[in-house]
Amino acid sequence: MSYLPVTASFYLQKEVKYLSFNMHSCYNEPDYKKEGKVNCMIGYYNYTVILTYCSLISAIVGTHFAFEHNYVLALFCLMLCGFFDSFDGIVARSKKDRTEEEKKFGIQIDSLVDLISFGVYPAIIAYSMGFNSFPCLIIFIIYILGAVIRLGYFNVMEDMRQQQTTEKRKYYQGLPVTSSSLIFPMIYCLTVWLKVPQVQFVYLIGLLVVGILFVANIKVIKPDFKGVLGLIGFGIILLIILIIKGVVLI
Repeated sequence: MSYLPVTASFYLQKEVKYLSFNMHSCYNEPDYKKEGKVNCMIGYYNYTVILTYCSLISAIVGTHFAFEHNYVLALFCLMLCGFFDSFDGIVARSKKDRTEEEKKFGIQIDSLVDLISFGVYPAIIAYSMGFNSFPCLIIFIIYILGAVIRLGYFNVMEDMRQQQTTEKRKYYQGLPVTSSSLIFPMIYCLTVWLKVPQVQFVYLIGLLVVGILFVANIKVIKPDFKGVLGLIGFGIILLIILIIKGVVLI
């Protein structure tokens, strides 16, 4: 009769030790020694990555609008992605006590989100317009592959540059993928002068051209803070045109 309680006690002790081990493994060692905090989720969770995640959310919501054929809202979400990306670096640098791990995590997560928001998402918008033939798929592949190569190359070169100097970058090599947040809404504004099918075709060709420019060995001036504000102002003008036109492609 005493066998069951002893066995239960034995396994209970094992479970307690197992849970204790797991709780200990939840500690992020550097953070634990520094702040005494428990972190049972991988990654870094602070305000420096909020805008980056907002860009991803905007792309996901915009995908819904694209497949609902509401391209004004879909392109508005694309512009929102660009807006969030314009300030995520400034917000991240405002945290002076960032660790090297946090900095590298921010760089990686920013590129991963940029691939979705400015690489995959504009192609999804075109696909939802009805461009689903094989030649169109080739264009999508060129565009997205160009974005992948551009972002991967940028990460490598930026890491090397930061190890050599602390000066701010003045030029980009190749067209930044974030430029799609203005280029494709601008193309869509051509509906003011052109018919919808014509604008759709221009949008598709735009994907091909922009995808090639992503990997072209050209220098593009990096805008300063005033330049960013100017681009945002230009984006607002594009948004007003889209709203006034009120075009919904079907």
